[in-house]
Amino acid sequence: MKEKALIRWICRYRTYCLFRAMCDRESKLKAIESAVGIIPDFPKKGVFFRDFFGVFRNPILTQYLLDELYYVVTSQIERESKKIDVIVGLESRGFLLGPALALRLNCSFVPIRKAGKLPGPCFSHKYELEYGTDTVEIQKDAVKPGNNVILLDDVLVTGGSLDACAKLISLSGAKLLSCLVFMELKDLGGRRRIESLRVSLHSLFQV
Repeated sequence: MKEKALIRWICRYRTYCLFRAMCDRESKLKAIESAVGIIPDFPKKGVFFRDFFGVFRNPILTQYLLDELYYVVTSQIERESKKIDVIVGLESRGFLLGPALALRLNCSFVPIRKAGKLPGPCFSHKYELEYGTDTVEIQKDAVKPGNNVILLDDVLVTGGSLDACAKLISLSGAKLLSCLVFMELKDLGGRRRIESLRVSLHSLFQV
């Protein structure tokens, strides 16, 4: 049984390696994008929700996505700046790839959450929403003054959440090098808002 299991694993691994070798970067990105669902009228009428959970149903696509994030950081962000000390992921989908990317980069992962979700002393920042306000927090001992930080999130819309989290990072004394997102909705002004903070923005997909 063990020998058969080993043979199956070797065959799958060889298939995986061959498939990766046959695909260039562009085709990998197309494969990832094809797994992103578009859900109309969610979470409210008139909104087209980008659902990238389909990517995680396929381990090869998940690896491609992680490879692409790593490529962007090492070929662009680190080249422009310095070594990354911390990946900071936004609640909640920034938590999905943040730890794995941090492991690849040999750096720390730190979460930003809504108020009251993190234990211990926290830095807090309150910001305006379309209808009301919200507050984000980061633990005070999680990011050190002078650390080089990347903010990681899934989708950039208006940039309000990333803007608030950028201000939260500044409270810690760390240096925000860049914001990295899976997908950018180009026509909603998010990029202008982030770049007005003098922070670079990198997105894998733009729609």
